[in-house]
Amino acid sequence: MAELYIQDKTFDKEDYTLQPFEKGEYDNCTFSNCNFSGSNLSGSMFTDCTFINCNLSLIKTGMTVFRDIQFNSCKLQGIRFDTCSPFGLSFGFNDCQLTYSSFYKTSIKQTVFKNCLLQEIDFTESDLTGAVLENCNCTGAVFENTVLEKSDLRTAYNYTINPEINKLKKARFSFPAVAALLDKYGIEID
Repeated sequence: MAELYIQDKTFDKEDYTLQPFEKGEYDNCTFSNCNFSGSNLSGSMFTDCTFINCNLSLIKTGMTVFRDIQFNSCKLQGIRFDTCSPFGLSFGFNDCQLTYSSFYKTSIKQTVFKNCLLQEIDFTESDLTGAVLENCNCTGAVFENTVLEKSDLRTAYNYTINPEINKLKKARFSFPAVAALLDKYGIEID
């Protein structure tokens, strides 16, 4: 584990494209208006941290620990969340752009995505049990062998989900968006 330990600190307007991010353990820290674009966060540990208006696009996440993390108004494009440490992996996303990111085979039960851009996201073989996708644009998102049981997609839109290859028991949808579950059949609904 990393030797650097930082607790209860606020990082404001740091640009980690100009100076490398210090690998370490960050507990109850706030990162505000920081640029992590392309940074290597591999092996770092974040617990009870908040990221506000940060650019984390294309960060490297090999065995990065994200426990009880909140991302607010962040740009998180092209991130491989599937390479993060799976132990205690938990976060929430509010007003974030997660385009082209991957949650392949991750267990992210109860995760809340609120007002997020989830275009071209890979949720293949993910466990989204009890997750909430509130007012999220899911254009091109991939749901294959995904567990969506008890998930709430009532206000999500532009998704295509095949009920034959995904687990949807007690998932919540609204009309007319629920018609997307029938897309593969090529039927017309009036």
